[in-house]
Amino acid sequence: MRLVASCVACDKQRIRAPRVPARRGAFFGNPWWIPPFLGRVPAVEERLVSLLGLVSLALFFESYDISMLTAALGHIARDLGMEESSLGSYLGLIRLGALPVILTIPFADRIGRRRVFLATLVGASAGTLATAFTQTATQFTVVQMVTRVFLVMGGAVAVVIVTEEFPAAHRGWAVGMLGALSACGHGLGAILFSRIDSLPYGWRSLYVVGIAPLLVLPLMRRRVQETARFARQDVGRQPLAVELRGWHQPLLRLVRDSPRRAILLTLAAGLFAIGDSPVYQFTGYFTQTVLGWTPGQYAAMVLGGGAIGIVGNVVAGRLGDRVGRRLVGLAFLAVYPLSAGILYHGPAWSVPVGFALFVFCETAAQVIFRALSTELFPTSHRGTAAGWIALIQALGWSAGLWLAGAMTGVWGTLFDATSILSLASLAGGLFLLFLPETRQRELEEISGERPPQAETPTTTVRRRR
Repeated sequence: MRLVASCVACDKQRIRAPRVPARRGAFFGNPWWIPPFLGRVPAVEERLVSLLGLVSLALFFESYDISMLTAALGHIARDLGMEESSLGSYLGLIRLGALPVILTIPFADRIGRRRVFLATLVGASAGTLATAFTQTATQFTVVQMVTRVFLVMGGAVAVVIVTEEFPAAHRGWAVGMLGALSACGHGLGAILFSRIDSLPYGWRSLYVVGIAPLLVLPLMRRRVQETARFARQDVGRQPLAVELRGWHQPLLRLVRDSPRRAILLTLAAGLFAIGDSPVYQFTGYFTQTVLGWTPGQYAAMVLGGGAIGIVGNVVAGRLGDRVGRRLVGLAFLAVYPLSAGILYHGPAWSVPVGFALFVFCETAAQVIFRALSTELFPTSHRGTAAGWIALIQALGWSAGLWLAGAMTGVWGTLFDATSILSLASLAGGLFLLFLPETRQRELEEISGERPPQAETPTTTVRRRR
């Protein structure tokens, strides 16, 4: 009898405290490609973790391409006959290559995120490879300008894909992890750059590596699917030819439906870019020409300081999910000028410290801007909004480089001007306070869209047809 009573008591206890089953398809632990120092993966669906890895792989090589222009700038300039006084102009023109993005990014809102993402992967890879065969400064600049269009578009659409697929509770983490993993491309660039003097064709060999994304294109085509939010909106659309003719509609919706948010975010992102570009672009040039570092020493700083700095992506993502995007963004943008001062005006031993702090703040701020540029706007023009902010940042980077060159001699050395311009990031952070907070909120709630309805069997059949 006691045994029976004990069993009944156990059964009652089970009824009072039922075991909560794990979410179906949830992923526990870290995959091999997320290093432990970036923290643990939250309990999200396994397919989302796989999607994040594939999208990050594409952006990994985007970061690699950008890092080459910074690390190998001295070698490229000597080989192609670029004068030091003209470096800012050349780099500014390359950044301006993002201008056509405003005419091409709306296609992501018309024909789908997946199609545009895969097209940018091909274009960026081909452009990076073509850079290796340029013979003059003009050819180099033109090819890099064209490549920049695909790089900027690919980055913007990648963030849209992640934002639309991940749940609200972990959306900031996902955008932050995307930035952290893609930033590892700078590490690969630094490793290969450290061997530049022994490579058969010098800096040109570094750009040949950019063809690698084409090797994974078949995998991307199989595994990267259209986002559920766009697929729901895609029901009832016109044929592809009609959609292409209406490419400008998302631009009109952005101006008509979201003007205040677009203007505030434009001012914030533009000011940050003006302060950011000179600080980042001249790090390799400063350490190798002023401090006399070897390529190996510069690579060691990028790998060591960068490894610490890229954690800023994940930190900003997690803090953004808990504290809020606006306050976290302002905090990092306020510290940013301090990192520039340490990097360019501190003692030699503090340069790696300033670099690590700079990368930490820069990547953290980028996570906030990437998140806000996609969260604040409806599905109908979310891709266009992300592309617009990416374009504004490209223009800001170009303006920052031009201002750094124009201020050189008037405000001191090139690096004095760079430190002064970094103060613009603080001004940009203040504009974030006037935007709506997006943390822990569904995209439809933020943008005022109609929330998605649960599918019925009838709806599913209609979509299949």
